[in-house]
Amino acid sequence: MPADTPVCGARAGWGVYVPGVVIALVVAAISYSQTGSYQQVRAWQQATAQTPGLLARALDPQAQPLNEEEMARLALGLRTRLQNDAGNVEGWLMLGRTGMVLGNAGTATGAYANAYRLDPKNSDAALGYAEALTRSSDPEDNRRGGELLRRLVSRDHTDIRVLSLYAFNAFEQQRFGEAVAAWEMMLKLLPAGDARRAVIERSIRLAQEK
Repeated sequence: MPADTPVCGARAGWGVYVPGVVIALVVAAISYSQTGSYQQVRAWQQATAQTPGLLARALDPQAQPLNEEEMARLALGLRTRLQNDAGNVEGWLMLGRTGMVLGNAGTATGAYANAYRLDPKNSDAALGYAEALTRSSDPEDNRRGGELLRRLVSRDHTDIRVLSLYAFNAFEQQRFGEAVAAWEMMLKLLPAGDARRAVIERSIRLAQEK
């Protein structure tokens, strides 16, 4: 009957379009798997699964060093772990070191900041945070790094690592007198045959010429 014609036509029309819809969905799925967020999810899953092995290699001085791609996967895996274990100081420290190696200032600074906030008395956290701030391209970060280093020097003026970074920070900010004082303190602490003495002496002469 004529009254049935539109219904039949609609069904026929849907049947005609179904194959096209299916093809479009398949094409979209393939594109998603090749170029979309699917790849990011896969990379995240792989990084998470590989984190224990990568971390073990990174901590083993006898193991083959991680390449840049592996370091990036380790950083992604560590970030994922720390989302569920935000109080893990050692985890933040490892992420900070990884960020420094990768040249990722944001990752390094943020990770070390979290480690230092959780444990201000942790020397690795404090020095790592100070170094990240010192090497930042932001002058305000450099200033904050200098302030932190002053506190660390006042706490222990015999730590060669702290004195070295403090001298570098002061020199970069044109506080040449402070840089010279830190380097001279290092010379008093280093043994006579230490190869670093020649470098420090050249640095002192350079600062004194400024």
